[in-house]
Amino acid sequence: GKTHLLHAVCREFVRQRPGEDICYLSCEEFTNEFVEALQRHDLERFRRQFRNARLLVIDDIHFLEGKERIQDEFFHTFNRLYQAHYQIVVSSDAPPTEIPTLQDRLVSRFKWGLVAQIEQPELETRMAIVQRKANLLRSPVPPEVVEYIASNFRNNIRELEGALHGVHARARVLGVPVDLSIAQEALEPSIRENRPNLTLDRITEIVASHFQAKISDLRSKRRSRSISVPRQVIMYLARELTSLSLDEIGDHFGGRDHSTVLYATSRVKSMTETDPEFAGVVRRLLDLLGAR
Repeated sequence: GKTHLLHAVCREFVRQRPGEDICYLSCEEFTNEFVEALQRHDLERFRRQFRNARLLVIDDIHFLEGKERIQDEFFHTFNRLYQAHYQIVVSSDAPPTEIPTLQDRLVSRFKWGLVAQIEQPELETRMAIVQRKANLLRSPVPPEVVEYIASNFRNNIRELEGALHGVHARARVLGVPVDLSIAQEALEPSIRENRPNLTLDRITEIVASHFQAKISDLRSKRRSRSISVPRQVIMYLARELTSLSLDEIGDHFGGRDHSTVLYATSRVKSMTETDPEFAGVVRRLLDLLGAR
């Protein structure tokens, strides 16, 4: 979705400030133009093109990885635009600090601005997207079908749209209205193929990240609430999403017995039924695990 957002930034800039110069290109294109300018001995023209833009938008800036000379050139371009109070927007597959071999001074510059992470949309957002696409098709889709599609396809809008078209195509072939059984027949093969093979380690990693807890603490004897709650959530999710026994789950947490795991799963289940906020956390974790 980042490229789509960059296009939207450019359109909004044109709307608000018509007539001002915009440069939008991928980092690979920036690199190729720099190399061509070197070959033509025409670096001044290259620099004028990018250092005078009121808005410079570069997609996939991580392509600079390992390219010292081009990183130098971009560093000076960045400084020129920043000092002139012009706008710079870049996208990457990773945060600045996690791009290997990116110069420290570039990492520092990128951190001057707003660093925003784009996450997968939550279930409710995906449902709204599916419903909007269904409305564009002018064909009614029952709410349970909307939720079924949104629950099982979460990577991008194209995937959601493809699933919706698949359901409509099957209904047309059979000459019946769209319902949940038709959706399941149309989509279950691809859902089975793409369903992740969840492990206890993967569940632990996702839950620990969400609660900002150390995995070593979760597997220790510590009993503070900041540790015990995520630990119980992991036990609950492992019980729900894997075929592991109570003893196997307990062994993962320092040899706890099956009664501890049973208590944890019961407590988490009770909390999801009585605490809407906590239930939302569990739903979010299920989404992150690709299990809802």
